[in-house]
Amino acid sequence: MSESLVSNPLAPKPVIDQAEKGTSLWQDAWIRLRKNTPALLGLGVIVFFCIVALLTPLIAPYGYEEQNLLLGAAPPSIAHWLGTDIFGRDMLTRIMYGSRVSLMVGFIATSVALIIGVLWGTVAGYAGGRVDTIMMRLVDILYALPFMIFIVLLMVVFGRNILLLFLAIGAVEWLTMARIVRGQVLSLRRQEFIEAAVSLGLSRWTIIRRHLIPNTLGPVIVYTTLTIPSVMLLEAFLSFLGLGIQPPQSSWGLLISYGVETMEEYPWLLLFPGLALSITLFALNFLGDGLRDALDPRTSKD
Repeated sequence: MSESLVSNPLAPKPVIDQAEKGTSLWQDAWIRLRKNTPALLGLGVIVFFCIVALLTPLIAPYGYEEQNLLLGAAPPSIAHWLGTDIFGRDMLTRIMYGSRVSLMVGFIATSVALIIGVLWGTVAGYAGGRVDTIMMRLVDILYALPFMIFIVLLMVVFGRNILLLFLAIGAVEWLTMARIVRGQVLSLRRQEFIEAAVSLGLSRWTIIRRHLIPNTLGPVIVYTTLTIPSVMLLEAFLSFLGLGIQPPQSSWGLLISYGVETMEEYPWLLLFPGLALSITLFALNFLGDGLRDALDPRTSKD
C-alpha cells in the first residue's frame, strides 16, 4: 500500500479558518463608546446623579424643610458640608432634592419632545407630497414663534403647575427632532426592505412602527442626549425668572436664583447649585458627543 494513502496520526491536522463572528450596530457602537473616556465619565456622572436623586429621601443628611434660624447662612463646615442658606437649611440636602426636580424635568420633557417629534417626522417623511408639505410648513411656523413667550403664557393662563411645565417645555422642543427624523425617513423610504414590506401588503402604520422608527433610533438617541441639557437649562432659566418651580419645591434653577440674590454675602449659595447643574450639563454633552461618534454609520467600522 502506498505511504501517501496511509494517514499519519502524529501529523498536524489542517486548521480550518472560522468565519469571524459578526456584531450588530448596537454591539459595535457599545465597543466604540467604551473606548471614549469622556463619554464614559459623562455616563458615570449621569448615573451617579440619578441614583442620588432616587435615594435622596433615604440618604439626605437633614430634612428637606428642617431649619435652624439661629444658624442662618453659614459657610461649609463639618456639620454642613455645603453650608446653609439664610434660613439655616442644609444646602447639600436642598441640592439633592433639587436634583430630583431638575432631572425629572429634563427626562420627562425630553420624552414628550421625543414622542411628538419622532411620530411627526416619521409620518411627514413617509407620507411625502402634500401631507409632508403641510406638516413641515407648520413646523416652520412654530419655529418662528418665540418659545419663551409661549411658555410664559401657558404658565400665566393655566397656573404654575409642575406637570404643565414638563408638557410646555416638551411641546416646544420637538421641532428639531421632527426635522431630523424626517430627513432620516426620506433616505429610508426608498430602500429595498421598505419596498419589500410594501409588496408584502403591510400597512403604513406597521411599516412605520416596525421598520422606519427603529432605523432612526441612532440619530434620535444622540439628539436626545443633547436635548436633555437644553431642557434643564430652560427650566433653570424659567425658575430664575420665577416662572418655573415654586416653593416649597426646589430645583437647581431655583437655588441658583436664590444664590444670585445673595452672591456677594454668601457666595456658596450660588456656587454649589451652579456646579451641580454645570457638571450634569457637561456630562450629558460628553455622552452625546460619544454616542454621535459611536453611532455614526460612516465611522462605525474601524
